[in-house]
Amino acid sequence: MPGGRLALEEREFIAAGLADGWSYTEIARRLERPASTVSREVIRNGGPGRYRADRAHRATVVRARRGRAPQPASPAAGFGMDDEALREFAARFAELLVFDGMPRMQARVLTCLHLTDSGSLTAAELVRRLGVSPASISTAVGALEKRDLIRRERDSARRDRYCIDDRTWYRTTLNLARASEAKVRAARRGAEILGPATPAGARLTEIGRYLDYLGSEMVQAVERWHAAGPSRSHPADR
Repeated sequence: MPGGRLALEEREFIAAGLADGWSYTEIARRLERPASTVSREVIRNGGPGRYRADRAHRATVVRARRGRAPQPASPAAGFGMDDEALREFAARFAELLVFDGMPRMQARVLTCLHLTDSGSLTAAELVRRLGVSPASISTAVGALEKRDLIRRERDSARRDRYCIDDRTWYRTTLNLARASEAKVRAARRGAEILGPATPAGARLTEIGRYLDYLGSEMVQAVERWHAAGPSRSHPADR
């Protein structure tokens, strides 16, 4: 979107880049924007030392003098898909991930990857499919990488590709189990401080026991699932 209006996420990326001492050229390269666009944006809004993303964004809105409120996007929009039923499914799938606590942009990126035959897309492809800024994609894929939900590979054109595989959900479950272990330790520590004989201490002890059981069951379920191999089945499938 080199010729389009800067989004708030891009302005926040510019502000972060300036704070880290990046040049206009470096910021522009990462945003996939012309360097002149970045330099004009910064100079117009106070210069490198006074640039603030939210203030710059508000100023642009005022200058545009929009007299009409923007129309809300369809829940199914922004997945780069021609088939309406598939777009609706993608939107619903992403909402389920959001309901489970995943940030919306991460959920949309993960959904997009799951609905491709290759299971991989470049950052530029994600930008086009989701209709968002490069900065939004950069933040989302970085967080998903940290959670071990996607991996980064270099293709023959030396472009970064973001990929999922058949073990993505396996790793997701193990990550939940590890998070459960941290909560178990916290609950037990709380019970020690409050005293196990107090109502609050007893409550935390029971929470710790439950979460410990839940985490152990999740790990064992994943191990049973993988031990079953390709012939695995579930009673509901029969």
